[in-house]
Amino acid sequence: MERIYFDNAATTALDKAVLDTMLPYMTEKFGNPSSIYSYGRESRLGIENARKTVAKILGAHPGEIFFTSGGTESSNTAITAAIRDLGCRHLISSPIEHHATLHTVENAGHKEDVKVSWVKLLPDGHVDMEDLRALLAGSKERCLVSLMHANNEIGNLLDLHAVGNLCKEYDAIFHSDTVQTVGHYPFDLRNTPVHFINGAGHKFHGPKGVGILYINENVKITPYIQGGSQERNMRAGTENLYGIVGFAKALELATEHFEEHSQYINSLRLYMAEQLQKHIPGFSYNGDLFGRSLYTVLNASFPKSEKSEMLLFNLDINGICASGGSACTSGADAGSHVIRAINNDPNRVAVRFSFSRHNTKEEVDKVVEKLKELI
Repeated sequence: MERIYFDNAATTALDKAVLDTMLPYMTEKFGNPSSIYSYGRESRLGIENARKTVAKILGAHPGEIFFTSGGTESSNTAITAAIRDLGCRHLISSPIEHHATLHTVENAGHKEDVKVSWVKLLPDGHVDMEDLRALLAGSKERCLVSLMHANNEIGNLLDLHAVGNLCKEYDAIFHSDTVQTVGHYPFDLRNTPVHFINGAGHKFHGPKGVGILYINENVKITPYIQGGSQERNMRAGTENLYGIVGFAKALELATEHFEEHSQYINSLRLYMAEQLQKHIPGFSYNGDLFGRSLYTVLNASFPKSEKSEMLLFNLDINGICASGGSACTSGADAGSHVIRAINNDPNRVAVRFSFSRHNTKEEVDKVVEKLKELI
């Protein structure tokens, strides 16, 4: 059976050129980067060159880039450090964050002596900036604001500069989960008012199990993971050598082809929305599809019926991969906390379709045809 993969916000296929770059570090260049002999120095050079590449692309200093196991570890590190090292006693986040942020903030609220506030959302899922200002202005304690750059389920984009400048006004620390946007948009961190951002290699055709944490050079924190001097004493544990090299290569390729790929992927997304509007009665979408929105994600909403309730299962049987909101919770049928927060209508079913440069219009047509049958 032909398989159609429309779940690229969950993970993407590893690029062949990225694999080719990684292979030497999986075979002959296998030294421990902490060793001082030639094998070790060769591995260390691979890591430091990767760091320089990532820093240059993101408009950061190499000393501000730290390699981690992925976006989840990076978010945990930033939030924990803001509380422990930077004096933040009031955490402000949104109810539609990825669980890596949401659960970390909730956990801190239960265990630490910190207050937690959830910023209000506008009907289209964007953060209510007036409410954010009111929360910051009304806080007696130093705040950490943790808001994602692009929502992984509905695709809404945050204005990093607007939030960052607001944080600056109230001396707040700003962390943004940029897992869905690093590798998908250009960054200029030297001119972006943010203290922490994070990325994950597997979201832009790089390897799984490797990510970055950007820590602004003016921020001083202590390690989250103890036990070694790796990552300039900031992240203990032998480095994921081939993952790091692969991350840098994937980011390089994504940046090089950004204009061409982003336009193509966005055209697929809008074409699918148009076709669903035309052929599926009662179709609508969640989020700000035609406004400030991630070009890879279409969150489709269908009227609930006996057929549509089994939609993901039936799509899977027909070789079509999509998800009901966040792939990170696909093992449990708990529904989507994001959809509940913005459109808590029990009579609608949400399906996230997310695209990459490997998808085609022919695939969109086949999926729409199948949806006509299934709904």
